[in-house]
Amino acid sequence: MIMLDNMAKTVMERCDILARYSEDPGCLTRRFASPQMRQVNTLVADWMLAAGMTVHSDCVGNIIGRYEGLESDARTLVLGSHLDTVSAAGKYDGILGVLVPLACIEHLHDQERRLPFAIELIGFADEEGLRYHTAYLGSRAVAGTFDPAVLQFTDDAGIPMSEAIRLFGGQPDPVLLQTPRWQRDKLLGYCEVHIEQGPVLEARNLSVGVVSSISGQHRYLVNFYGEAGHAGTVPMHMRHDAMCAAAEYILNVEDVARNTTGMVATVGKVQVYPGSSNVIPGRVAVSLDVRHQEDQVLDQACNDLYDKAIRISLARRVTVDWQRIQEDKTIFCAPHLSLFLARAIEDEKLPVYSLSSGAGHDAVALSAITEVAMLFVRCKGGISHHADESVRLDDVGISIRVINRFLEYVCSMGG
Repeated sequence: MIMLDNMAKTVMERCDILARYSEDPGCLTRRFASPQMRQVNTLVADWMLAAGMTVHSDCVGNIIGRYEGLESDARTLVLGSHLDTVSAAGKYDGILGVLVPLACIEHLHDQERRLPFAIELIGFADEEGLRYHTAYLGSRAVAGTFDPAVLQFTDDAGIPMSEAIRLFGGQPDPVLLQTPRWQRDKLLGYCEVHIEQGPVLEARNLSVGVVSSISGQHRYLVNFYGEAGHAGTVPMHMRHDAMCAAAEYILNVEDVARNTTGMVATVGKVQVYPGSSNVIPGRVAVSLDVRHQEDQVLDQACNDLYDKAIRISLARRVTVDWQRIQEDKTIFCAPHLSLFLARAIEDEKLPVYSLSSGAGHDAVALSAITEVAMLFVRCKGGISHHADESVRLDDVGISIRVINRFLEYVCSMGG
């Protein structure tokens, strides 16, 4: 008999196993619609099947396991997180949120027990946006909010997203991608387990915390177009240097964020064309990620950053193209689902602590079709998006027991 208290070790072992499937031999990198993602989906599907679920992959490559309820027409509770990673990633971001609820479903299956509602566990195909620089592809397809325009986006190898989905075995059909998997009245809600990715829980010596809200996030691609020229022959005062414009802009981004309380802004990727040491850069593309808990403040800051890009380009005699990649408003977690998590934590004789999330999560996309809740798990040093990402075995065990108790409280909502 599988004992719930022993499942934490299994979860940790499975995190180690999935971390072996990487595009980079020296670190963990697993992009959307990659061969390594297919291998991971196959493994997770096998574990889901062994836990008594029916399993399939949808049109965008999400792996979905369904554990039926007592009645065929019962409503559904959705659990899950993402299985893709950033570049040179840790092995718990996203993955833990699939394997912890899987352990709880395995426990139900071992007891030969069904609940008044069905459970769907989803390993989302893309949350990080590493390959095409737009996040939540998997969860947006589930919610029916997928933007078909992104199908034309190309990766660094020039492969359009539509072709990548097709090669992965999916269906890049805009109608399918914009059709929600469920109607709102068929769902009980969505709950996601995730490492905190910050230092707050560790500083308070807490294993888990209840998420109150998820910050609004805007992403843009900003292209500065100048004029390439010979590095040795074009006088400085006659140059139209796209790199200098981009450099000035990046410092302005930092300045805006530092002077706006609660804001974070990041330029994480810079591409220089033609990219030669003896050629004046003719085009520079920079990514821009801006986040804040208050949507009005976030919108105003992004408008200001757009204006700054225009002013810099005019002053430096280059042009600028501002492309919106993603705009998500702040979302607030459902009070009743959060209360269930809080009661489950109290049942474990642990203090309840509520905190907001500065990181984005699949819960953002799922909030379009249902109420959401999140459980944060302490991570060492608050480190994430890094190979040193680490969680404690006993904290994983606590998260499993909390979600198991959470399912019992959801039973009070009926099927």
